[in-house]
Amino acid sequence: MTNYREILRLRSQGISLRCISLSCECAKSTVMRVLKRAQECSLSWPLPDSMTDQEVTQLLFPHAPVAVYHRTPDYEYMHKEMARSGVTLTLLWNEYCESCRNSVELPLMYTQFCKHYRDYVTSTKATMHIDRKPGELMEVDWAGRTLSVTDADSGDIRPAYLFVSVLPCSGYTYAEAFLSMDLESWIAAHIHTYHYWGGVTRILVPDNLKTGVDRVNWYTPVINRTYHDLAEHYGTAVIPARVRHPKDKANVEGTVGILTTHIVAALRNQKFFSLYELNTTIQEKLETFNARPFQKKPGSRLSVFMEEEKEFLIPLPIHSYELSSWKIATVQNDYHVSIEDNLYSVPYEYIKRKVDVRITRNVVEIFFAGNRIASHPRLHGGYGQYSTVSEHMPESHRKYSQWNGPAFRAWEEKVGPNTQVVVESILSAQKVEEQGYRSCTALLKLADTYSLERLELACARAITYTPHPNLKSVQTILKTGQDRLKDDMQPIKTEDSGKYGFTRGAQYYGRD
Repeated sequence: MTNYREILRLRSQGISLRCISLSCECAKSTVMRVLKRAQECSLSWPLPDSMTDQEVTQLLFPHAPVAVYHRTPDYEYMHKEMARSGVTLTLLWNEYCESCRNSVELPLMYTQFCKHYRDYVTSTKATMHIDRKPGELMEVDWAGRTLSVTDADSGDIRPAYLFVSVLPCSGYTYAEAFLSMDLESWIAAHIHTYHYWGGVTRILVPDNLKTGVDRVNWYTPVINRTYHDLAEHYGTAVIPARVRHPKDKANVEGTVGILTTHIVAALRNQKFFSLYELNTTIQEKLETFNARPFQKKPGSRLSVFMEEEKEFLIPLPIHSYELSSWKIATVQNDYHVSIEDNLYSVPYEYIKRKVDVRITRNVVEIFFAGNRIASHPRLHGGYGQYSTVSEHMPESHRKYSQWNGPAFRAWEEKVGPNTQVVVESILSAQKVEEQGYRSCTALLKLADTYSLERLELACARAITYTPHPNLKSVQTILKTGQDRLKDDMQPIKTEDSGKYGFTRGAQYYGRD
């Protein structure tokens, strides 16, 4: 739009028409026309302070044509559409023109359409510097380039992956090589980082790799259970970077590029025969890197960290995080869950329920609905082992489990000598003593049914029948009431009894 006010001001200072046209970026004829209209309207410089540019225009050219406005395209929509396969600017321009015709609006020409879109794309790529608070963020990532470790025996070369973590405020960096990028290495790298720094940041920013994030979601990503436990143990929060947004962790991305040159490329011609040897060399390179002075500001990563950031880190917990794994198990009918072929008890009320099991090197913890319901020392060295807590058992099972050989012998002594003989006979009749525990338990139940006195009498009667009485004989005597008979219960002695052992006489069969 022509600046009429400026033309009048420059002319009042005696500037030539040509210079005025160059200064105001308009044609010389336009300057002549404006000066002529100003003379006709008796308008001269200086203009009144209250007169606006729009009033000047209306005074000079009251019948000037109204400017034609073209419809502005939706550049944000265009940018999203351009990311789709097969979509071109020509296609979008044709759709834009069709939409303008339907709404009786004037579209832009194709060249202007493309120019404005390019300007929009350029403006959306603008970046902003964000000042990070000390001790607030830790950014982590794996380097793309790998190192190598040579097997001293076979000569095989194994790749070693470089883990990198950075504090954005100071730029202080930690790096370590691992033989794999699995969950165990990922967790160990974080633990070593925290101990190297001597503290923990409030926020942890990883990439969307599977060892850190189970399910990627724009708003609520699902963090890996073990990774979440690590964050909970150290009192930090995991906020993953957005998908395809590397600038969410720009500091570690930039540091990875620098360390690729400073460490990976610098060690390309060296051979390492163990991971320990490789990491020792990496630590030497890392110390040099952190102590190297900045190019455009005073200090180094190490000095800024020590002076400005270290005191703001969250203190480390007393114990380091212990790596754990999680699985889902179903409680069996015997109120145990099977973990790596060993069995661990839970309260019997959870039979047939699905529970979460946390497994560490030394402990097995069992959770239901987020609450821990059982904890056991982890069983090692065999399969089919049981770890059972008596409080987890039903009352009836608990009573049964408390009886063993010493317990039965203590009970038999309280009942009487005849019962003691029967119990010893039952236990000694088996190859393994434990095989007689059920019969002894049944004998206990007989005492509850018939009384201790009758049980003692029945055992005495059974001893007269056989030198090796068993549970069946005692049960028969109690059912038939033979323990109540008043006859002589001493065995009949005959002259052949020593030769043939115990022999039943006429008294047993009811004859005189």
